[in-house]
Amino acid sequence: MDGFVGRVRELDVLEALLRRVSRGGRAGRPGRALLMRGRRRVGKSRLVEEFVERAGVPHLFFTASAQPTAAADIALFVEAAAASSLPGADLFQAQQPQTWDAALTLLASALPADRPSVVVLDEMPYLIATDPGFEGTLQKVFDREFSRRPVLLVCVGSDLAMMEALNDYGRPFHQRATEMVIPPLSPADVRDMLDLPAAEAFDAYLVSGGLPLILDEWPAGASLTDYLADAVTDPTSALLVSGERALAAEFPPQSQPGLVLRAIGSGERTFSLISRASGGIPQASLLRAMRLLTDKRIVEASVPLSTRPSKETRYAVADPYLRFWLSFLGPYLPEIERGRGDLTLARITSSWTSWRGRAIEPVVRESLRRLPGGYLPEGTAVVGGYWTRTNDPEIDLVGADRGPVAKRITFVGSIKWQESRPFDSHDLARLLVHRSRLPGADDQVELVAVSRSGSATGAVRCLTAEDLLVAYRD
Repeated sequence: MDGFVGRVRELDVLEALLRRVSRGGRAGRPGRALLMRGRRRVGKSRLVEEFVERAGVPHLFFTASAQPTAAADIALFVEAAAASSLPGADLFQAQQPQTWDAALTLLASALPADRPSVVVLDEMPYLIATDPGFEGTLQKVFDREFSRRPVLLVCVGSDLAMMEALNDYGRPFHQRATEMVIPPLSPADVRDMLDLPAAEAFDAYLVSGGLPLILDEWPAGASLTDYLADAVTDPTSALLVSGERALAAEFPPQSQPGLVLRAIGSGERTFSLISRASGGIPQASLLRAMRLLTDKRIVEASVPLSTRPSKETRYAVADPYLRFWLSFLGPYLPEIERGRGDLTLARITSSWTSWRGRAIEPVVRESLRRLPGGYLPEGTAVVGGYWTRTNDPEIDLVGADRGPVAKRITFVGSIKWQESRPFDSHDLARLLVHRSRLPGADDQVELVAVSRSGSATGAVRCLTAEDLLVAYRD
């Protein structure tokens, strides 16, 4: 199975940057820098490894880890540099730099001057966390040394907010680096990779989150049931260990953000219910934890979309895989480890239809936002949902000209994601009532249904799983 389904565009960008390095730059500065970010486990490191292997140029690939001191980081960096394919790698055996400035300056001397090379600093946020001055030191050496050599510097990180901020105005790397975001594989990639029908590909996406490590172990053509029967009973499967490792890398055990994330992952969506499910931690602590989770893009905060302002914020785990893991796997790892994965599998099977009905909603909204013109009513610029404090009404889909407070509502919609039940006249009657209670909507606002099994009525614009996959085609 090809682990790089859906990564053609990213490889093309990396290869184009290396060609620019090869051609040289203005004023004798051929060196280039790239800031690459993406969620944990989406395959950033593997992508860069594939790129370096294909490029066939001298390179250094250094992966940072959570070391207690900068000196420990430097020692590991020196060890990796000495073992690299750079022509001057032996310089690191003859010298032992004690500071990042000395280590990076020595690295510049080890780079080839007559051909391109690649330097990869993977998990760079760890280096900055250990030594806040690392960012400025790297920028200084880049300007003074790296930019004068034909080298592509690739800085990789999973802390989305930190990596995005590195290129902000006032930061050392401002306007010095190209930015690249590595998303998970899309539902269309999942369909292609696993050779599944469109609707089943969305099921696989809800479980895997598009993470390559999970999809690599999913046999082509295997149904969700077949895959889970194997993966849930194997304590070493990527499906089980990826969530645990991702959370361990972000939060210490029993940390308040971790507790809050687990409360949201259990299905709680409002501030008060999240507070209760978190064990009643103080409000100030809860606010700090929620801010950290949203800043890291691990949790999404949403408000209702209509022509009327609202403060009824709802929270949800951003990553589909992590939503599944927190709901069905994380709380039951001890059960799986003692050989009773069958109990976990039975729990998933009994709850799957109701859980999927809620979990598919943000995926559908994101797919609708990406669809090309012609699929949604004209003038639709944003897609969201609508709810009140009492959830009466709660509307799956709202399209508008802008958000979060719209000037014009363009459609009101419903999601029906069941195998054997199409959108029918009863669903239509309910949607008509919802439209009448949505601020800014009138009888002229179009009705839209997104249905796994199509529509039994012609009174709505109906989109199926096949239609949603169009959103992810280049």
